[in-house]
Amino acid sequence: MNLKRLLLAALPSLISADQVSKLAFSDDGTIRQWLYASELDERSLALLDRPDIEGIQVIYRWRVLEPERDTYDFSQIYTDLEAVQSKQGKKKLWIQLQDRTFGPRIQAVPAYLKTEDSNSTVPQCAGDDGCDGDAEVAGWVAAQWNPRVRERFQALVKKSLMARSTSGPLSGNFNPQTYFDATLDNAKYAAEAFKTTYVVQYVNFWPNGTSNANNYLSDSFQFLAKNGIGIGGPDNLPYRPFQVANSYPYLWEYRNKVPISVIAIQEPDLSATSPNTSLPYTKDEFLDYAINHLGSKILFWATSAPWL
Repeated sequence: MNLKRLLLAALPSLISADQVSKLAFSDDGTIRQWLYASELDERSLALLDRPDIEGIQVIYRWRVLEPERDTYDFSQIYTDLEAVQSKQGKKKLWIQLQDRTFGPRIQAVPAYLKTEDSNSTVPQCAGDDGCDGDAEVAGWVAAQWNPRVRERFQALVKKSLMARSTSGPLSGNFNPQTYFDATLDNAKYAAEAFKTTYVVQYVNFWPNGTSNANNYLSDSFQFLAKNGIGIGGPDNLPYRPFQVANSYPYLWEYRNKVPISVIAIQEPDLSATSPNTSLPYTKDEFLDYAINHLGSKILFWATSAPWL
């Protein structure tokens, strides 16, 4: 077993797939259906038996893959890859390397980084006022704008690449520009490392960049296309007003200018209501919007989707 069949990426968001060579996609209006799960469990494995499902995207946290400095553990990826490929038709594994969390007690970066650098993570908070006052912490984000953190993250990407053939420091401060630059730098680094497989950068919006403020949306999509990086995003609900004013036009405009365009329909999306019917979205509504409005080539379904 080796990592040559894996493609790496990170949120917000690099992602990846277990392809030695990139899949070919037609422009006939079809879309490939995959699964999305936080872990490869029995239900996920059972759903992979469906002939209409090509593979599964699974989350792997940085903190788990690097439990100690320069000590890497890809055993769960190897185990999952073996289980996925054992399915009839040799199903595929798509890796989401996660540098953020969505729970207040789950840390985003390896423990050693928290010890070495107090500026290695920042909280994500619920509500519209950020983390001011008594805001509730909803998760943690790796401070990729901190050069020390970004160096360690890229070391993980490099180690993943190397593993394919084998079984008074500067802290940095957050501002929208450094966050923007660091995210694209990580995407480019991963794409240069994994030349024969897809690297995808999720972009729904940018801090201080909504509605293309500071040209962040247009510049980022142009950068991703120029550097051969795929595009996509999670929670891309049909006709969602905020996204219509942000990433959706760029997903459509760049659909044929990038190697791949994907979206993920995750658990909360399944209970969202359609503005057209005031009922939960149907499978057909998700598929139609992904194909005809976003130009997606792969759609990842949460394994709890009622039509699976």
